[in-house]
Amino acid sequence: MKPLPLPKQKNLRADCAWVIYQILEQGKSSRECLERVQRRHNARDNAWLQEMSLGVMRRLPLLQHWLRTLLDRPLKGNKKVVEHLILLGLYQLNFSRVSKHAAVGETVAAASHLNAAGLKGLVNAVLRNFQREELASKPVDDAIINSGLPKWLYKAIEEAYDADADHVRNETNAMAPIWLRVNTLQTSLTAFTEALDGAGVQYTLSDQHSDAIILTNREDITALPGFEKGHFAVQDGAAQLAAHYLKPQANERILDCCAAPGGKTGHIVERAPNTEYVLALDADASRLKRVEENMTRLKHQVDIKQGDAAAPDSWWDGKLFDRILLDAPCSATGVIRRHPDIRWLRKANDIDNLAQLQRRILDTLWGLLKPGGTLLYATCSILPKENATQIAQFLSDTPDAMLSPITKTETPEKPGRQIKPGEQQMDGFYYARLVKSAE
Repeated sequence: MKPLPLPKQKNLRADCAWVIYQILEQGKSSRECLERVQRRHNARDNAWLQEMSLGVMRRLPLLQHWLRTLLDRPLKGNKKVVEHLILLGLYQLNFSRVSKHAAVGETVAAASHLNAAGLKGLVNAVLRNFQREELASKPVDDAIINSGLPKWLYKAIEEAYDADADHVRNETNAMAPIWLRVNTLQTSLTAFTEALDGAGVQYTLSDQHSDAIILTNREDITALPGFEKGHFAVQDGAAQLAAHYLKPQANERILDCCAAPGGKTGHIVERAPNTEYVLALDADASRLKRVEENMTRLKHQVDIKQGDAAAPDSWWDGKLFDRILLDAPCSATGVIRRHPDIRWLRKANDIDNLAQLQRRILDTLWGLLKPGGTLLYATCSILPKENATQIAQFLSDTPDAMLSPITKTETPEKPGRQIKPGEQQMDGFYYARLVKSAE
């Protein structure tokens, strides 16, 4: 599908349809697309754009089922975006608080902004027929469509989780809460919660995390008390376990590999402020800017470098590390509830390619670890091929690698901790801790 330019004049629904088109037809991430259109709108409209476009991602199979029922034949070429506009209209009618009148009228009008004024009648007819035929009230007898997931991922979860698969799929579609991590080098949990209380911000504390806050409502993060002073970072509870499992100590050399946007890097510094050296490495220069911004705001001193983890000659100083955190490139299937477009950006054959990349990086970094050192392998995936299967094979192939169990039930054949989406309100995540033989 050829590129589609952003509508010349801003229009809420046309811009939203453009975002949906970019994700589904061009393979762009929602973050990248939304950033472009949100420059044109105010804060309230930006929230609407995000809610609607990501809502379509969550409900896409059902919306497409309705569209196929209502549309005689698919639209092609530069008119394809009108299908995405109709998907947005269907989502508004059935899953949003938008009035029925506005959902139809404003969506029809938006066709003109997409250079498709001649298809306004078609958009109107499809949306009116959807209401007239009451399609939303007619059950769809297809588990995959009802799951909101692509077929390959539905089946992968079925295979990995068996009796628990429905629960995992449901949690994958749930809304993720916002977690904060208190920067204990700048304030205390008590002082921070008192500031939140004073600002009328509602939250709960976590039983599993000593310096974590879970916000009750969606909030403007930059407006929270202490943001400019670096009193906290936004970081899911599962990601907060990385520094806890890594156990950084004073006077150590530590590598945080694939570090962007820097949440785990900051937490490592907070848990071991007297450590000798912390290197935050990432291959993506644009994402490293986020690391720099976050470290500056949190007032942390770390070395930040761009580099390929599998090619250390370009960035490594030759000194071995005491501890390495490998937050490996992965399918991100554990954070789909937070980034629902991921389910449509990932393809089944991506998993094998990612597993090969993970192993290549793992093998390379193992050579940079001191004898007796610790490597913590982490992914935000829920698929065994990237997680327990990956680490079990590495342990089998690597004589000087030993499992350092995180849980009581681990074995070298079934290593690590797999966190399921929604478990203790956390994202889906995997951790395995390995120690290099001192001999």
